[in-house]
Amino acid sequence: MLKLENVSLTVDTEEGNREILRQVNLELKKGHLYVFTGPNGGGKSSLAKLIMGIHRPESGRILFEGRDITDLDVTGRARLGIGYAFQQPPRFKGLTVGRILRLAGWDPETDRNCHFLKVVGLCPGEYLDREIDDSLSGGELKRIEIATLMARSPRLAIFDEPEAGIDLWSFAKLTETFGALHERNPEGALLIISHQEKIMELADEIVLVQDGQVVRQGKRQDLLPGILEGDLCCGFTCEKEF
Repeated sequence: MLKLENVSLTVDTEEGNREILRQVNLELKKGHLYVFTGPNGGGKSSLAKLIMGIHRPESGRILFEGRDITDLDVTGRARLGIGYAFQQPPRFKGLTVGRILRLAGWDPETDRNCHFLKVVGLCPGEYLDREIDDSLSGGELKRIEIATLMARSPRLAIFDEPEAGIDLWSFAKLTETFGALHERNPEGALLIISHQEKIMELADEIVLVQDGQVVRQGKRQDLLPGILEGDLCCGFTCEKEF
């Protein structure tokens, strides 16, 4: 489905050019749920943004379903079926939940009860007319963003640390939602950036990112024990309790 070949990323900083990703090779297959994990600052979010087209690689190629998308921008990649949920979802004063879902592809004529909201544990009757503003909690925003991404039916859905800034109950609903999304979309793939053990337990494969490189990629049952024990990643501790 997705392949990165010798991809590198350099960004401009106050101290000069800084290499964020170095000669990354990665392959993601359809029907799989992947979790990117590793130390803070290791390059996980930069790698996800590179896949989405938010960052452009300095070198290397990115292939999606056999097509070279290296030079495609965010809009072009979204049209091909790549979706991205930010760590801190934006708020849109004056824009309702129902409106943003319709923009994403929800058709109220054929889905009057908005199953997208139901899947993420939100009551359509209570949320469709609400504005996406400061009245919503962090957990509500995260679930609305996931519902919006679902409405777009992406082939590859990327979630950047979805557990950030939410409460325990919302986190439990998120893990349930990701499990349901994985089961409902065997032709697509999910990519989640997380330090949480509960989310890593959902993965088919774990990708360990450190110092700007993919240092390990493998089946959950092979990598998770070493991550929990701290054997696989220097300076990184998996968060076992939320």
